[in-house]
Amino acid sequence: EVQLVESGGGLVQAGGSLRLSCAASGFTFDDYAIGWFRTPPGKERDGVSCISTSVASTYYADSVKGRFTISSDNAKKTVYLKMNSLKPEDTAVYYCAAQDAIIATMCWGGLYHYWGQGTQVTVSS
Repeated sequence: EVQLVESGGGLVQAGGSLRLSCAASGFTFDDYAIGWFRTPPGKERDGVSCISTSVASTYYADSVKGRFTISSDNAKKTVYLKMNSLKPEDTAVYYCAAQDAIIATMCWGGLYHYWGQGTQVTVSS
């Protein structure tokens, strides 16, 4: 059974940092792309960052470039999203998702089949 479990969300002041973790199980980790997506309050889900775990290629949305860093620890089957210089507009429920046979630049939620339960990130001004 494929499982993705996010952790690391919370409440932080603007300018602060958080690191989200996505622990994966139930599939061959190296064969998959892992993505972070978010749903801000009252808005649609958008792609934040994705990584191809086999080659460590990455994609970032323009809104987070230079502030967020995605990485993977293949031995631990875990993908991280380090978020620095957080802004109130980063407030959202963050989800990780997994999909095989796609590359990092295909960071569109509709392509991803497996999803975690989400973790809330709230950035206060």
